[in-house]
Amino acid sequence: MDVFGLLLFVLGLASSNLSAYNGHFSVMDYGATSDDQTDDSQAFLEAWNAACTALHLQSSTVYVPPQKTFLLNPIIFHGPCNPARINFLISGTIMAPESAGEWDGRDASEWLGFKNVNGLHVDGFGLVDGQGKAWWDQSCKYHPQLALKFMSCNESSVSNLKVVNSAQTHIVVKACNRFNIDNLVIESPGNSPNTDGIHIQSSHNVFLTNSKIGAGDDCISIGDYISNIEIRNVECGPGHGISIGSLGRDGNYVQVEKIRVIDAVFNGTSNGARIKTWQAGRGYVRDVTFQNLKFSYVKNPIIIDQNYCYIRNACEEQESGVQISNVNYKEVSGTSSTEIAINLNCSKFVPCFGISMESIQLMSAKAGNDVVASCSNAYGQELDVFPAPCLLR
Repeated sequence: MDVFGLLLFVLGLASSNLSAYNGHFSVMDYGATSDDQTDDSQAFLEAWNAACTALHLQSSTVYVPPQKTFLLNPIIFHGPCNPARINFLISGTIMAPESAGEWDGRDASEWLGFKNVNGLHVDGFGLVDGQGKAWWDQSCKYHPQLALKFMSCNESSVSNLKVVNSAQTHIVVKACNRFNIDNLVIESPGNSPNTDGIHIQSSHNVFLTNSKIGAGDDCISIGDYISNIEIRNVECGPGHGISIGSLGRDGNYVQVEKIRVIDAVFNGTSNGARIKTWQAGRGYVRDVTFQNLKFSYVKNPIIIDQNYCYIRNACEEQESGVQISNVNYKEVSGTSSTEIAINLNCSKFVPCFGISMESIQLMSAKAGNDVVASCSNAYGQELDVFPAPCLLR
């Protein structure tokens, strides 16, 4: 190596060391190629490990630079980490393998995961591309399950990203407490199977705001063991709406409460505000608010299905069920593409109660057609609601 080359090497090493000293760990400093073809997973892991194990830092940052594209195979970023705050700044593009065959011999249950990382903040105005098209024509059991997964990440957040074309669910938040989701764009075609936008499971104090979601399944789905979830200022479409459930399929005891969906817009979705439970389930869904919702050409704007089944109306009614109570619908308007705009299908044995409807105006999306409300075993009160009447008192 000549003197000039040696000088460049020393300067580069010094720059890298200085960045690490300042808590800034670029994946490029750990060997990422960003050529769209080479697996950069090892470089990402090394940058993560350096940031996560850094001593004497209150905050560290893994940096994915802009105007570069990185191919990653399945990878999990593990904690706990030494810094109280760890940032994962995605300014470039991260892609999954394009061919389904490239997953042979690898764990296809997930793609990018963060586990046991408190104080994690994923940000950066970058793009995460699951390249799921190759999987959508195959059996779902062979799909990688999701693009981004956050497991046991408390006091954490994900924001300012675009996530597209996951093989299945785009983002999963599981077993997290105090988790914020803000300013996301999620996109996959309306006919892509099981591509939920965001799924929240076994988590508490989750706040999802200012996002636009289009998918082939639920825009947002809320699973079991949930409390204090707020969804605000979200646009959904295409997709299956915002769903609580499905819950209780295996006869488990359901615990879901304090859910608020406020200021949401639904465009051409198959459902709007939906709660769905299986008859075999037990437990409760309670204290739910849907407020200021706007529907445009939505098949089922307001729907509760306490008799959810693989094949509609094909399951024999059982004497069990998840208790649904204290559900409030307020300031809801727009158009239904089907005749039944309000459909509350509750259990004869475990009826819904404490249902409140106020200031609801739903019309047919088809000129000259009427819409109706259909309620079974649903008790509550209505004020300024159309179509009505529906609820039992």
